[in-house]
Amino acid sequence: MPEVRLVGPQGEQVGIVRIEDALRLAVEADLDLVEVAPTAKPPVCKLMDFGKWKYEAAVKAREARKNQTNTVLKEVRFRLKIDTHDYETKTARAKKFLQAGDKVKAMIQFRGREQQRPELGIRLLEKFADDVAEFGVVESSPRQDGRNMVMVVGPVRTKAEARADSRRDSTGNKERSGGGSRRDQAAREAKAKREEAVAENAKPVKNSVADAMPEELKKMSSATPQPPKPHAPKK
Repeated sequence: MPEVRLVGPQGEQVGIVRIEDALRLAVEADLDLVEVAPTAKPPVCKLMDFGKWKYEAAVKAREARKNQTNTVLKEVRFRLKIDTHDYETKTARAKKFLQAGDKVKAMIQFRGREQQRPELGIRLLEKFADDVAEFGVVESSPRQDGRNMVMVVGPVRTKAEARADSRRDSTGNKERSGGGSRRDQAAREAKAKREEAVAENAKPVKNSVADAMPEELKKMSSATPQPPKPHAPKK
């Protein structure tokens, strides 16, 4: 009688049972009997909801494809006698590529007799590698190919990590600036106006003539009156 090694729906080991018993247990549990290791002796079968398993596997595959990112190889070209401003501009562009998780191919184009001075190209590419070291590492050392010299720099962070950091920074900036939908912003403005109105109503009201008197008159009214001086008797 054929036998199988049966695994329960939670991964528990049931043991070696006859195939008829395994099928009976599957019917009683309203599950499917799925062969997961046909080459084993005896074959391994598992009790599971096969439809649910297929659905979850498809969802995981879609998530994996959505999160999958392809590294792009960007190119930055230099001349051997490049001026400082142009070099800084192209280096800054390369840093942005690396921060975004892309690789950078730095290329030097030699002209005429410049091909006879490859050490100058190597020196320039090594300087470039040092300037972008915060964001990338050299994956392919400088090598000369005809009139060109090429070096490849890879990003320190993967593209997925760069995107995740960008999303976190965006969320943090919104929270710090009180961002949100237009409805949320309108609600915050209305609340602020209500608080201002309450504070204005809480101020003391001038409900007497004394409250409305100028300060100078208040001082005069509060001064203690002096008694009149007695007049001398007439002779």
